[in-house]
Amino acid sequence: MELSDLLASRIRDVPDWPKPGVVFKDISPLLADHEVFTALVNALADHCAESGVQKVVGIEARGFILAAPVAYRAGAGFVPVRKQGKLPCATFAESYDLEYGSATLEVHQDAFAPGERVLVIDDVLATGGTVAATISLVRRTGAEVAGVSVLLELGFLAGRAKLDGLLPDPAVRSFLTI
Repeated sequence: MELSDLLASRIRDVPDWPKPGVVFKDISPLLADHEVFTALVNALADHCAESGVQKVVGIEARGFILAAPVAYRAGAGFVPVRKQGKLPCATFAESYDLEYGSATLEVHQDAFAPGERVLVIDDVLATGGTVAATISLVRRTGAEVAGVSVLLELGFLAGRAKLDGLLPDPAVRSFLTI
């Protein structure tokens, strides 16, 4: 079975959550399936190796679940990008809009060395605001964003277009697009 088919078989739709009109993509069944989770982590780690990165960023919260094992597998460091007010030291902050509201993300100012190559990982690319904000945060530290990997891309929301010009092509990799 193709990886995209395997992944799709373990993602369930939850209508009207967290707000009416939103269809939440629940990856819990995927995470609970050792074979599928391992296949995804390996594919993400391969992208990490191809990109020659020293650090892997996970975006709160489900991005943490994917990025941490990828960093471990790829021999890279892991850096969390968190919601505002969750990090204890000096941070850079970036506000953005998402498909059902707005938010602010932060990263420690000393999370990366200047020039370090970084791979950003998240579970879903929707409108692109979260990933664009994260790219901005990484760049503010002096590091270089080598690419973005997402489990699932919601193509109908055109989030990839928001990233045009922010990354060299083909720096965005999604393993499943709907």
